[in-house]
Order: sequence, then structure tokens, then C-alpha cells
Amino acid sequence: MTSTWCYILLALAAGATVPTQAGINARLNLFTHSPVLSAGISFAVGTGVLVLYAAALRIGLPPLATAAGHPWWIWSGGALGAFFVSAVIVLAVQLGATAMVALVLTGQLVTSILLDHYGLLGYPVHPANGWRIMGVVLLFAGAYLIKRF
Repeated sequence: MTSTWCYILLALAAGATVPTQAGINARLNLFTHSPVLSAGISFAVGTGVLVLYAAALRIGLPPLATAAGHPWWIWSGGALGAFFVSAVIVLAVQLGATAMVALVLTGQLVTSILLDHYGLLGYPVHPANGWRIMGVVLLFAGAYLIKRF
């Protein structure tokens, strides 16, 4: 049970970074005048932090020869991250933090239901059901109310 709470707290902390990072990067965008350049700077800083962290932990690189045994799409995560960071830089200013997060979360949940239902990308199968779909519909309704009022 204790480890479950640790994961819950980690998820909440990770969730808190979404509006925080978007606000920081939107502010960086005032300097760069480019969401793409702002995202690039953000990724460069993040890459530097990860390289230093990996070096401090002495994490070695996997053998390049083993890459052929993995699906081609495992390399696309960084591209999706670049799109996400660039998009939220624009969305943070246009929608505000609350509406942006509600809509991003709605998109995440719709995609998650599909990934779980079909067991895509290695996820275990969790069939979609009326309750899960209703939760997403209610979240979308909440996002609409947040943006409207």
C-alpha cells in the first residue's frame, strides 16, 4: 500500500508540472517569439539535465546492435514530446492554464481508453466500458464549462 501512495504522489507531482512548464515556456516564448524555439530550448535544458543525471548514476548506453530487435516507433516519443511542448506553449496563452490542462487531459484520456481497449503499444488490455467513457465525456463537459465561464 505504501508504494501505491508513492506512485500516486509521483503522478500528482508529474501532473503539476504540466501547467507549470507550459507557463514557464510561454514566458520563454515572449523572449524567443517562437513556440518551436522555446520548446527546443526547453528540450535542450531537459536533455542536459538528463545527461548529467545519467552520468552521475553511471547509467550506460544499451548496445546499438540490439536496436534492430525493437519496433521502429520506440524512437518517436521525443517527436511527440516536442509537439506537446510546442502546442502547450501556444495553448497556455490562448486558453489559460485550467482550460488547457482540462482539454489536454481529455485528449490524454480518450487516447488512453483506446490504447487500453486494444492493448496498443504494449499496454495490458482494459476494455472500454460505459463508465470509463462517461468519465471522459464528463471531463470534456467540465473543460467546456471551464473555458466558457
